[in-house]
Amino acid sequence: MKAYQELSKEELLTLKAELNAAYEDAKGKGLKLDMSRGKPAVNQLDMTMDYLDVVNSQSAMKAEDGMDVRNYGGLDGIPEAKKLIADILEVKPENVIVCGNASLTIMYDTVSRAMTHGILGNTPWCKLDHVKFLCPVPGYDRHFGITEHFGIEMINVPMTPEGPDMDMVEKLVSEDPAIKGIWCVPKYSNPQGYSYSDETVRRFAALQPAAPDFRIFWDNAYAIHHLYDDRQDQLLEILSECEKAGHPDMVFEFCSTSKVTFAGAGIAAIASSKANLDDMRKSMTIQTIGYDKINQLRHVRYFKDINGVREHMKKHAAIMRPKFEAVLQVLENELGGLGIGTWTKPNGGYFISFDALEGCAKAIVAKCKEAGVTLTGAGATFPYKKDPKDSNIRIAPSFPTPEEMAMATDLFVLCVKMVSVDKLLENR
Repeated sequence: MKAYQELSKEELLTLKAELNAAYEDAKGKGLKLDMSRGKPAVNQLDMTMDYLDVVNSQSAMKAEDGMDVRNYGGLDGIPEAKKLIADILEVKPENVIVCGNASLTIMYDTVSRAMTHGILGNTPWCKLDHVKFLCPVPGYDRHFGITEHFGIEMINVPMTPEGPDMDMVEKLVSEDPAIKGIWCVPKYSNPQGYSYSDETVRRFAALQPAAPDFRIFWDNAYAIHHLYDDRQDQLLEILSECEKAGHPDMVFEFCSTSKVTFAGAGIAAIASSKANLDDMRKSMTIQTIGYDKINQLRHVRYFKDINGVREHMKKHAAIMRPKFEAVLQVLENELGGLGIGTWTKPNGGYFISFDALEGCAKAIVAKCKEAGVTLTGAGATFPYKKDPKDSNIRIAPSFPTPEEMAMATDLFVLCVKMVSVDKLLENR
C-alpha cells in the first residue's frame, strides 16, 4: 500500500472525494459510541456481582486481629486488606495504608498535605515562590488536573517505550530545587501502555534531587491488569530499589481495585516508607476516624488472597482482550504502511495511544464526534490540555463491545485518512 506522502496532488484530491462520500455514509448510520474514558464494561461489572454477597447481616464482622469492622478504629486498614494490597504491589504490609475507594483521592490528599503542611518537616509548598512537577507525556489527564488545581507548574518530559526520558529527569531534578515531584504510571502506562524497564526504575531510585522533599508519585494503577497470560510485563519493585539506593522516603505508591471490583466501591491504598506514612498519619487522625473497613473485609473474603485476585483478573482479560485486538486489527489493516499514524500495542492496561500527523489530532476527534464516536479530547494527555504537536489521541477500548469497537475504529481510521489528506494537500 502506497504511503499518502507519495501520492500526487491529483491522487490526493481523488482520494479526498472518495473519503468524503464514505464519511457522509458513516454519519447516516447514527452511531453513538463512547471511547473517551477507560470505564469497565457492563459484563465486567456483572461478573463481580457475587462480591456483594460475601458480607451480609449474618456474617462475622471481625478482622483477623479481632477488630470489629463495624466500629471506629483501624486507621491503617484491617491487617488482611493491608496484606492483600501488599501482595498486589509486591511490598511489605507495614508499608501500606488502606484508605477509601479511590487512589485519585489519596493522590489529591498527598499533594494537598504537601502544600499546606510540607513533607517530613520541610517548608509547605504553599509558602514557596515556585513549585514544579515533571509530567511524562503523553500521560494521565487526572494527574495533570491535580497539579494544575494547586497552581503547580508542570514540565513535559517525553515518554519512551522504556519509561520517561531519564537523562532529562535526572538533569532537571538535580538542578532545580523547585521541582518537587513527578507523576508516573509505571506499568501499562496511560495512555501508551508502556512499562518502565528495570534500568529506568533503578535510575528513579538513584535520583539525586536538589529538593529534599522531592517525591516520585508512582501510580501503579494497572499492576495486575494484564491482557495475556503469556505476555505479561514485569515491573521492578520501586520501594525496595529506593531503599537499596539509600532513598527510602522518595516514593509514594498508589493503587486501587476500582477496575477490579466496582468503580467507586473498590479499596485504594498508598505504599511508602515508615517515615512518610507516619507523617501522613498525623493528618489522617484529624481528617478521618477511619475508612470503610466493611468494604475492606468484603474484598478479602471475596478474593481470599493474591491468587484469587489473579484468577479474577484473567476473567477481566478475557473480556478486554478481544476489544484491544479488534482495534489493533482495524488500525493495521486500514492504516498500516500509509505513513499517517502510529500506535502502541500494549500487553495490558486500559488504553491504546495513537499519534497522527502533526496538527491533526483535534480535527480527527472533532470529525469522529460529528459522526457519533466520542474520543478523549485532543490534548488531554498533556498538561494544560496543550499537545505541542496536536498529534496524540487516547483510545479507550474497554466500554463498547468488540463489535462496537470495530465499528468505532472503522470510523476513526476514516477520519484519520480524511484529515491527513487535507493536511497533506495544504502543503501541495
